[in-house]
Amino acid sequence: MVATDRADLDSLRPALDDHRTPLPGAFGLDVAGEVREPHGWHDDVDPATGDRLATVASATAEEIADAVAAARAAAPAWASRPPGERGTLLRRLADLVRRDQEVLARLETRDTGKPLAQGRADITAAARYFEFYGSVVEGFLGDSIPLGAGSLAVVEHVPHGVTGHVVPWNYPAQITARSVGAALAVGNATVVKPADEAPLVALAYARLAREAGFPAGVVNVLPGGAEAGSALTAHPEVDHVSFTGSVVTGRSVARACADRGRPVLLELGGKSAHLVLEGADIDRAAPVIARALLLHAGQTCTAGTRVVVHESLHRRLVDALVPYFAEATLGPGLTDPTVGPVVSGAQADRVAGFLDRAAAQGAVIAAAAKPPAEALGGFFVPPVLFDQVGQDTELFAEEVFGPLLAVTPVDSDAAAVAAAHNSRYGLTAAVWCQDVDRALRVARTLDVGQTYVNGYAPGGGVELPFGGTRDSGYGREKGAEALREYSRARTLFVDIAGA
Repeated sequence: MVATDRADLDSLRPALDDHRTPLPGAFGLDVAGEVREPHGWHDDVDPATGDRLATVASATAEEIADAVAAARAAAPAWASRPPGERGTLLRRLADLVRRDQEVLARLETRDTGKPLAQGRADITAAARYFEFYGSVVEGFLGDSIPLGAGSLAVVEHVPHGVTGHVVPWNYPAQITARSVGAALAVGNATVVKPADEAPLVALAYARLAREAGFPAGVVNVLPGGAEAGSALTAHPEVDHVSFTGSVVTGRSVARACADRGRPVLLELGGKSAHLVLEGADIDRAAPVIARALLLHAGQTCTAGTRVVVHESLHRRLVDALVPYFAEATLGPGLTDPTVGPVVSGAQADRVAGFLDRAAAQGAVIAAAAKPPAEALGGFFVPPVLFDQVGQDTELFAEEVFGPLLAVTPVDSDAAAVAAAHNSRYGLTAAVWCQDVDRALRVARTLDVGQTYVNGYAPGGGVELPFGGTRDSGYGREKGAEALREYSRARTLFVDIAGA
């Protein structure tokens, strides 16, 4: 059975140092403070080799129901604890994540395929999420409403009860920490369903939470596929659901929650645009634009996959971007290449389809990474820089989730804004211009959840509220704003006799 303490995590290290070695043992369900044998097992595939990485539990609807029951039983006592006590445990969990950072980073790298430097950055961010929510919850205050001398009204923030968390395969370490950290901070008991493709770090968090002293039933982690996800989002005892994933599945989750009158937070797809306006600093913009796309082989919902550039800067920008693509290296994540593999063979085929159709629709390949001299195995897609991408094409409007960048020239600021909105998504954007007044005017017209000026950090920092508009979803993760998402306002009114 999988690791239950630090010694067991450390025992994984030899296998985590070699991208060709599968992990020993089997990774069970973590329910009610203990590791359980599941009804069924699943092969977790290593994207760098296409071979089995680990044997992992895959939860059934019945097992999800058991976890929800455990969370329901634990929720009242957890909610009644003072915020300071909950915060102390979250900060202790952050310390344990930092203690085991290298093992966790290698787990994330092997599981998702991302370069090791990115895996390490993800674990650093995850520890920060637990620490942040463990700290700010003590300042998460209610309000009083002035109604006159004869009455008193107080608004307090109380937990929903049991929260369900459906976590995708691209950033499981970060997304689990950000949603579960906020939910736990305000007093919810949690049931987490990480994706079958990349569940290992979420399972490790459950074991570390037990070591930190979280009560049994407060943190439950059950990997699984569609059956487990549907069972969690439709369960009548789940009071709130957070979902990160595709638009199609997100709408199904929203319907399931609506059918039983429960709130849901959706963080869905993106087709984020860089607007490079007349007068932008190309030397400053180009490396940021390239890194934002190449990060995790483009498998980031906030990847800046479109570049809408003023025609006066078009050629200079393309020339500046070419080396980042032509010289990009591919390889297993543990070798820390520029770009690792995509998550699966199906995803590699999907990206290849976008590439072929883009070329057929008139996009020009300005640069592409060279395949490695030796066959790598696994699911590798060389990055491609496309120029002259028409606004009526699939590549311009639809999310690829792969390392393809689309460049489109325009002739004005108004045309740039119109192009940015020529997509059903509204997650993030960036505006590049040395005239900051002009940049801010444009930035404030964009219908997205986050806009950057002369910079871009996909997803932003721990403190920045994050979420989308339109088909990118609704609700906000991250920052103190997430504490409101994972709680509900309750009003107390007192009529003061004789006042």
